[in-house]
Order: sequence, then C-alpha cells, then structure tokens
Amino acid sequence: MEGKKKRNLQQLMRSLHRDVGFLVIGMTLIYAVSGILLLYRDTNLMKFEKQIERQLEPNLEDDQIGGALRMRFFEIEKVDGDLVYFNNGTYNRSTGAAQYIQIGLPDFLNKINGLHKSSSRSVSHWFAAIFAVLLLFLALSSFWMFTAKSKNFKRGIVFSVIGLLMAVVMLSL
Repeated sequence: MEGKKKRNLQQLMRSLHRDVGFLVIGMTLIYAVSGILLLYRDTNLMKFEKQIERQLEPNLEDDQIGGALRMRFFEIEKVDGDLVYFNNGTYNRSTGAAQYIQIGLPDFLNKINGLHKSSSRSVSHWFAAIFAVLLLFLALSSFWMFTAKSKNFKRGIVFSVIGLLMAVVMLSL
C-alpha cells in the first residue's frame, strides 16, 4: 500500500509539472524578452527616436528645465538668446515651447518591462507573484520526475547543486 501511495504522488506531481510547465511557457517568453531588454537598457537595442513637443512655463531657470521635462541626465549645451539647447532638444524661454527627441522602446515592450519592474501596489504584481510561485513549483516538482534511486534523479541533484552554486557565485561578485 505504501508503494502505491508513493507512486500515485509521483504520478500526480509529474502530471502537475507537465501542465504547469505548459501554462508558464507564454509567461516565460514574456519575462525572457523583458529580462534581455532590461540587461541592455543602457544601449539602443530595440529603441527608436520619438519627436516630443511640450509646452512649459516661460522663463524657467536653467536648473528648472530638466525637472519640468522629467529628463534624467539633463545638460545644457549652449544658450543663444531665448533659445536653450540641451541634449537632443531646445527650450524657448519666451514661449515656453520645448522640443526634443526621446529615445525609447515601443509601448508594447515598455509594458513588458513594466512586468519586471512592478511594485506591490500595482495590479500587475499579481502576474509576477503567480509566475514566481509557479516557477517555484516547477523547480520543486522536478524532484518527483524520477524515483530517488534512479540515475536520472541523482543527475538532477547534481545539476541542482551546480545551479545553486552558480547563483551564489553570481551574487558574490
């Protein structure tokens, strides 16, 4: 009877592992693309230029323009009369008109990246939390794929330890 219960648990875990694995394929693809884009966020990978025109208050001081535009790394290059030239744009002090080029990802890819950067206050955090729990289940349920005495189970243990050590090494760098 004991062996039959153990076998039923193994069959159940195998079935759940298979079904959850198929369920998370789409989620994994989205997170993989997002992770790659975030790794190379300091490059222009998949980014395009977009012309932006904004109306700001006239006569802003030099140190107020970057904040009003919400631009990081704002730097004034030169001032010519009322026209202030800054990285990729201009601001007209008399009219308040600002024109600049913004380099960014398409909206769809920005939304994908938002999944990686969501906070607990955002609705999308539930997607991330469920995905994390499902991945945790897949990692743990893989130990029920083979009997504990089999060669494949022992091989799985070795690979698990190697993966854990790789993570520890990366965190310690």
